[in-house]
Parts: sequence; structure tokens; C-alpha cells
Amino acid sequence: MSLLLFIIIFCAIGGILSVLAAALFLLLPERKKQAILPHGISFAIGALLAVAFWGLIPHAFTEVRPEQYQSLSGTILAGILGFFVLEKLLIWRHCHLSDCDVHSDAHEPHSHEHHHHDIGLHFHKPHAAGTLILLGDGIHNFVDGILIAAAFLTDVKLGIVTSLAVAAHEIPQEVGDFAILLASGYSQKKAIFYNILASLTTVIGGILAYFSLEGLHDSLPYFLALAASSFIYIAVADLIPSLHRKTDLKASMEQIALISAGVLLICTLHGFAHGLNV
Repeated sequence: MSLLLFIIIFCAIGGILSVLAAALFLLLPERKKQAILPHGISFAIGALLAVAFWGLIPHAFTEVRPEQYQSLSGTILAGILGFFVLEKLLIWRHCHLSDCDVHSDAHEPHSHEHHHHDIGLHFHKPHAAGTLILLGDGIHNFVDGILIAAAFLTDVKLGIVTSLAVAAHEIPQEVGDFAILLASGYSQKKAIFYNILASLTTVIGGILAYFSLEGLHDSLPYFLALAASSFIYIAVADLIPSLHRKTDLKASMEQIALISAGVLLICTLHGFAHGLNV
């Protein structure tokens, strides 16, 4: 199988499956949604951090000379800071806090909750928040496609586990996206349709990256470093804070167990992929 075909398939799998899984999730009763979602977020945290520290960063450092270690580490640091600034500007990702400008029209009594957990948001200005979310997701997914392609161009096994990690964090994010789209006046069919369109920008980003990055081998370690920084930022800045709302011992142990399961799965898949002749 050609490398380009690998990139296209795994970019499409991560985007479309996450949208469909989120759509199925919204069909569940409200109580089950609230019970399941935190578990998915915990698992996604482990998957993201494992891919960053077990796969992307080690591969990036093996591709450069020792004198480049500091610049590569600086790229990871700059990426984390850059993603913070971009999220502030609502370019990298749509806002996740319901008391920010994007959600200033929300009138739900529990509007201080993270929208991943609030399936009942409503807005005075229909479609405004939904349009912003679709735009943000399109940009986000496009960059994900570039990062997946960079991983595949470095190593096929790394590309596989990277795309799986992207899918793992996209599912809980897409649940929140659907909630906002529905609250903004979109029907369920339109919400699914527009989210699938936004997810296809992952494939576009992967294809463009394949043709532009393949001849830039020396730049690939730095794209891997940026991919790692994005995964670390999403896990630490966006997802982990939502887990701290539950402080009882049982919930904390469940979170630790699921984060560990996410790490274990990615490490196992990474080791299994290295045993395959792909």
C-alpha cells in the first residue's frame, strides 16, 4: 500500500469515525451521556500523552543531530505557548469556556461548566456559535492532517498510532461540538453533515502535507515536535482541568485507571506496529 493511501485512509478514519461516534453518543439518554463522557476524556488524555512522549518526541530526536536537541526542545515549548495564544484568539480551537465571548449569550443556569459536559446549552443568536465551531474545527482538523502526514512520512507505525490518538481526543471534542451546534439551531442531520465536512479537512491537510513535506525531510522532526506540543497542550490545558471537578476517591481512581489504560493501549499498539512489516 502506498504511503499516500495510508495517509488518506487514516486521516479519514480519525475524522469521520469521531463524528459518527459523537453522533451516536448524542442518541443516548442524558444520564448515560453524563456518566460516559468523563471516562472518554480520561482515556483520551492517556492516549494523547502517550503518543507525544512515547512516540512523537523520541522519533523527532532520533532524526536530528545532538546539536539540534535544544532547538527541537525549543520547538516543543514554542508550540505549547503558541497553541495557548491561538486558542485565546479562537483560531486554533473554538473557545471551551462558557463564560468567554463565544458563550456570552448562554443563559443556561450551569453555564460555567465546560461545554463538553453541558449538553443543554442554548443561545440567543442562532447559528453564531455553531458557525464559529465549524470554522475552528475545520482549521483544527486541517492541522491534524498535516501532523498525521508528518508522522507517516517519518515512520508508518508512528503515523498509525498518531492517527489513533487524534481520533481518541476528537470523539469527546465532537460531542461538545454537536451540543453547541444543536443549541445554535442546527438540526441533528445538519449537525452531522457539517461536522463530516469539517472532518474532511483532515484529509486535505494530509494530502497537501504529503506533497509539500516529502521533499523537506530535515523539517519533519520539527513538525513532529509541533504535533507533540499540540497533543500535550490539548491534554493538559483542555482536558485535564475538566477531570478536577470530581474530587471523590472513586472518581479519582477511575480517572487514573482510564488515563493509564489510554497510555497502555497506545504503547501496546506502538510496540505491535513495530512488529508488523508495514
